[in-house]
Amino acid sequence: MNLTKRTLLKSALATLMGVTLLQPVLAQEKSYPTKPITFIVPYSPGGPLDGVARLLAEHAGKTLKQTIIVENKAGAGGNIGAGIVARAKPDGYSIVMGAVATHAINPWLYKNLNFDPVKDFAPVLLVSEVPNVLVVGTAFAKQHDITDVASLIDYAKKHPGKMNYASGGNGSAGHLAGELFKQRTGIDAVHVPYQGASPAKLSLLSDQTQFMFDNLASALPMVKDGKVRALALTTKASSDIMKDVPTMESAGIKDFDISTWFGIFATGGTPDAVVKTLHDAFAAAMEDESVKKQLLIMGSDTTPSSSEAFAAKVKSEMEKYREVVKISGATAQ
Repeated sequence: MNLTKRTLLKSALATLMGVTLLQPVLAQEKSYPTKPITFIVPYSPGGPLDGVARLLAEHAGKTLKQTIIVENKAGAGGNIGAGIVARAKPDGYSIVMGAVATHAINPWLYKNLNFDPVKDFAPVLLVSEVPNVLVVGTAFAKQHDITDVASLIDYAKKHPGKMNYASGGNGSAGHLAGELFKQRTGIDAVHVPYQGASPAKLSLLSDQTQFMFDNLASALPMVKDGKVRALALTTKASSDIMKDVPTMESAGIKDFDISTWFGIFATGGTPDAVVKTLHDAFAAAMEDESVKKQLLIMGSDTTPSSSEAFAAKVKSEMEKYREVVKISGATAQ
């Protein structure tokens, strides 16, 4: 065998061996997912967030050609379920439907949080963002001629400490929005926490409390029925669902941007390729008409975000709620 043939043979063997060694790596990268994915919902079953998670799991599972098992792990304001994924193996087989509470509010509300909301998670995509809405009971509004935010502020300032506002509990989005409203406007109103949004709304209808910040989708039926009057949305952007309701910014309350949002997170350290696979599958699921319909029922017309944009949002929201929780004085064990 001459030198040229020997060189060519060695080159061919080296190339073959290189391809052979690379094949397991390439196969590993392309194989995810090879087993069912656990999708943690850190709240009780039956709620809107749970319903959306199950719809998304069904459609994303078809894209991934793998089963996505939804498990409810409620407790501690969502911290139990979020903590499970924070401590999971970073391989993309454990994901969580995190929310504004678990990733932006609870870090400042709970003294002994057992996870880092940034380092322990890999944001996949934002699923939904819904404004809250400032509402007053219709009977109260008619009796005192409360027609807009300005007239509510005027009434509150004329009756310091005499107004009560309801929320679904200490540290809830409604509570924090109310405290921010007090701080931004200088009014004196008493916070009355309830065990959930439903009894809080009942207190508003019975005039035990005078105003509250409710989730848009939750408030919409009462607004349509004329039971409450919507004064302003709490986000900077208006909503097509309540086109005639101004934002707090347009009503003259500056630096007021409160929303209820949730999105999907993998465990921190999950490979970028796996995060992208999850992102693309769930983004495609969000384009399904049945998913869109469910999100619209919740008051959300959110389009799928990039993972990078979602990560930036989480950090921004954390900084915002650091101030809001401090203003509220709320704490949780």
